[in-house]
Amino acid sequence: MAGLLTRMHDWFSIINAGRELPEGALQKLRDVGFVIITGPVERDGLARLASAYDSAMASADPDDVSVGSTTTRVHDFVNRGPEFDELYVYQPVLEACCRVINQPFKLSSLLARTLRPRTPAQDLHVDFEHDAAGWPMVGFIFMIDEFRRENGATRFVPGSHKWPAIPDDLMNNPLADYEGQTLACGPAGSIIVYNGSVCHGHTANSSGKPRRSIQGAYIRREAQSGGNLPARMRPETLARIGPLAKYLLAV
Repeated sequence: MAGLLTRMHDWFSIINAGRELPEGALQKLRDVGFVIITGPVERDGLARLASAYDSAMASADPDDVSVGSTTTRVHDFVNRGPEFDELYVYQPVLEACCRVINQPFKLSSLLARTLRPRTPAQDLHVDFEHDAAGWPMVGFIFMIDEFRRENGATRFVPGSHKWPAIPDDLMNNPLADYEGQTLACGPAGSIIVYNGSVCHGHTANSSGKPRRSIQGAYIRREAQSGGNLPARMRPETLARIGPLAKYLLAV
């Protein structure tokens, strides 16, 4: 057990020593609750990644598909192919986890989410309420497609992760625009990194095309994972991923 704890803290220290997340981006994440940064996929690789996304969505087991009122999700993208491996080990995002969660962490979920055409906005909500120890979750949204006002870009309420409670006017009408909300727009290949305690939700997709993304969440090491990723790991996935990925997956 002692050896396991040592290795766990070694990885946390190694990640935390990195300097790939610009200081300005970290400050915005702390103050505003989200930031948009450049992702790990080169421009000439985006079409290949989008094709792999579409194939994975089409071939997913029905048990892994969740069809909501506005979005279609496919879970367990850790096991969908090597094209997605680099997304959850991206150093700038991991550095953000170190500075926000402030203790050893792990990947809780990695899923695909397609916002269908001609769909309404989502309620403003938080993924995790903060507690006395701080904020227990950092999320990221990788833009397969460009995020624009007309195709349902995610909206955030800046600074709301620091509120002691969600105001009544927001709780009573979470679909309405909220004063000061900001749209997280960006080109394909960008990543939104956000504090799980900030109020957010996708806006209406008024376009005639779907808007695709891959989303991940990191939580404290000892917390219960949402997707039980260790139990789902396929042999071919374990054979191709490296030590950092295995640390993040807690396998």
